[in-house]
Amino acid sequence: MRVVVKIGTSTLAHETGLLNIRRVEELCRVLSDLKNSGHEVILVSSGAIGMGAGKLSLKERPRDIPTKQAAAAVGQCELMYTYDKLFQNYNHTVAQLLLTGSDFRHDDRYHNFQNTMMRLLELGVLPIINENDTIATEEIKVGDNDTLSAMVAVSVGAERLVLLSDIDGLYTADPHKCLDAELIHEVRELSPEILALAGGEGSTLGTGGMKTKLHAAEICMNAGCEMVILNGKSPELLYDLFDGACVGTRFIAKEHIEK
Repeated sequence: MRVVVKIGTSTLAHETGLLNIRRVEELCRVLSDLKNSGHEVILVSSGAIGMGAGKLSLKERPRDIPTKQAAAAVGQCELMYTYDKLFQNYNHTVAQLLLTGSDFRHDDRYHNFQNTMMRLLELGVLPIINENDTIATEEIKVGDNDTLSAMVAVSVGAERLVLLSDIDGLYTADPHKCLDAELIHEVRELSPEILALAGGEGSTLGTGGMKTKLHAAEICMNAGCEMVILNGKSPELLYDLFDGACVGTRFIAKEHIEK
């Protein structure tokens, strides 16, 4: 299976913005093991701005564009250094790809991206992708890495996109406010009722929330790609998912429903 795994800032880092070392080490171990078992793995990783803000000792996520871009430039270096070092422990080579919305809208750049990705996978490389926050302005931004990961999954013909979040999946209500909220294990249609469960924005460090995840699900489902939301606090849940266990919230692709 060709799979895209996306991890968000709130899962990747502590509230301080600094890297959650134990969690990232566990994630890299599990992804390496999945790769060893024959899966093609692509990682979409947030965290550059959040980690940069932490390293620059900023008290909160920057709001102005120049500071965001400066934090991204600092944080991306640390992020890729960490991934390179951890995956190398399991004899896996990583590659960095930084994208903007323009890379998907311009045919030549889009095809170049696809060709590069396919060649990297053929060479056994584990691509790590992030939005190019250092240069991306509003008119060329994808906007969030949930959407970016869905666009990547569709572009490379992935069978599954896994969003590792700070929540177990999609609930019938906000589980932080409603004690009897129930986890929805399977979604076959993005009905108005499902879309209404999106709620508000994500954490203070990240940019996503359930709204962006449902948008990513729409992109994937329409293209025949399954999407799953899992709690990234326990990377080993990926083992359960690939073993066929009922974990997280699974969004079934339209063509699978029709079959």
